[in-house]
Amino acid sequence: MNSNLKPLKNLIFASILGLVSVAMGAFGAHALKDILEPEALRSYETGVRYMMVHALVLLFLNNSSLLEQKTRNTLSYLFITGILFFSGSIFAIQLKLADASSIWFITPLGGLLLISGWFGMALAFIRKSRAD
Repeated sequence: MNSNLKPLKNLIFASILGLVSVAMGAFGAHALKDILEPEALRSYETGVRYMMVHALVLLFLNNSSLLEQKTRNTLSYLFITGILFFSGSIFAIQLKLADASSIWFITPLGGLLLISGWFGMALAFIRKSRAD
């Protein structure tokens, strides 16, 4: 398998997440502003913001030559899963695609995965700085 394939898949996924976050943000700003209560709209916007921020993190991470590819892949998995769980569950709840009482645990699990990704990235950079 081409060694550049995994990084490209991660970059493609990051780009798609960025695209989706812009589309979801526009949808929220225009289609949902008169439908959702202000608190629900703020929650929805949090999902959009976290998706975009972490799509950018994925772009940075997968363009960094400071980390081994295995580390980048592991961290990408944490961030991608965290985005899907955190933002995805917020979207599902606010758009009434799922009952909050049945998926309430997915949002904090996604947050924990995002935190784990940040922690892992910091740890990887600390290890790299000590090795150099």
